[in-house]
Amino acid sequence: MTDHIYHRVARVLDTLPNGFPPTESGVEIRLLKKIFTPEEAELFCELRLSLETPEQIALRTGRDLPSLEKMLDAMWREKGQIFGVSLGSVKLFKLAPWAVGIYEFQVTRMDEEFVKLCDEYNEVFAGQFFRADPPIMQVIPVETALPSGHQALPYEQVSAIIEKGVSFATGECVCRKERRLLGKGCGKPADLCLAIAPVAGIFDNHHWGRSISKEEAYRLLDAAEEAALVHQTMNVREGHYFICNCCGCCCGILRAINEYNIMSATSSNFYAVIDPGVCTGCGICADERCQIRAIEEHEGAFRIIEDRCIGCGLCITTCPVKAVSLIPRAEEVRQGKPVDEKDWFRERGHRRGVDWSRYE
Repeated sequence: MTDHIYHRVARVLDTLPNGFPPTESGVEIRLLKKIFTPEEAELFCELRLSLETPEQIALRTGRDLPSLEKMLDAMWREKGQIFGVSLGSVKLFKLAPWAVGIYEFQVTRMDEEFVKLCDEYNEVFAGQFFRADPPIMQVIPVETALPSGHQALPYEQVSAIIEKGVSFATGECVCRKERRLLGKGCGKPADLCLAIAPVAGIFDNHHWGRSISKEEAYRLLDAAEEAALVHQTMNVREGHYFICNCCGCCCGILRAINEYNIMSATSSNFYAVIDPGVCTGCGICADERCQIRAIEEHEGAFRIIEDRCIGCGLCITTCPVKAVSLIPRAEEVRQGKPVDEKDWFRERGHRRGVDWSRYE
C-alpha cells in the first residue's frame, strides 16, 4: 500500500544527475524499503542538493521544527539516508544521491540481505552510472611515480588534496565489506577509506569512522600504496572530500572495468609505459600490482595496454629495475574536468538529459 512513496524516492534519485535507473524486477524498490520508512521517504523527497538548516527546511515545507530536527538528525547520523554536517551549534542537511552517497553511508548498517539486493541491482545500475559522462571518479597517481619535470596539477597530487584539508577520518571500505558479506572478499586492508574536511573538529565523535591526524592520513595512504590499492577521488578540480583506496576485485569502479569492460568508469590523466630494453620480465607489475589487468607479457618482457591503463602508478614503485614510467595524457583530457561538485552535477545532468533544477 505504501509502494508509491518508494517509487517517488526512486524517481527523485534518478532525476538527480548521478542516476538511479528502474529495473523490471523492482529490486531498487526493495532496496529503498530496507533503507527508508515511509515517513523518512516522504521527508527525503522534500530535501535539496544544497545545504539547508532545519529552520530553512521547516519554513519551506511547513513541517514542525522540533520533530523535523529530530528526524533529520536520525536520518543523517543513524540511518545514512541524507548528508549532514554539524558546525558548532549549526546543523546543515541535504539530499544524498544513491552513489556516491546513500549506498556508501550504509556501510555500518549493511547486512547480507542488503548486499544481495545491491549485487542484483548493480546489473542495471552499473550500465547507466559508469557509462554516463563525466565519470564520477578520477585516479590520483602514486605521487612518487609522477614523471620528473612534469608540472602536476593540484588534483593530480595526493599531497595537494591532503594539505587543503583540516580534519581527517578513516573508515571501513563499503566495497570490500559488501564483497566480504557476499563471500567474495579479498585480503586487502578494509579500513583505508579517507574522508577530508576543511573545518576543524568536524569528525570528532562522528558517526562514521574515526578521526585521525594529517600525519596519520599520510601514513594511511602509504599503507594503501604498499597494499597495491588505487587512489581515487571525485572527478573535479577542487573541493575533494574523500580519497578511496581501491582494489580491482571489490571496488565498484574498478570492477566495472574488469567485469564489464567499461573503461570510462573512472577518469585517468596518465598511462604507464614499460621500456622493453630494461624490463627483465619478473612480472611483479602484472601479478602483484596492476588492479585492472592492463599489463601483459610480450616477447620475454611485459608491456602496458595503453587504452586500458588508468595511470595509478602502482606498477612503478615496485619495479626492481625502474623500467616503468608514467606519461601524461593529452592536455585537453587532463584539463577537461568539472570545477567542483556543483559543476559536475550540472554537466552530468545535462549529458543525461535530466531536469534536476527543483532539487538544486
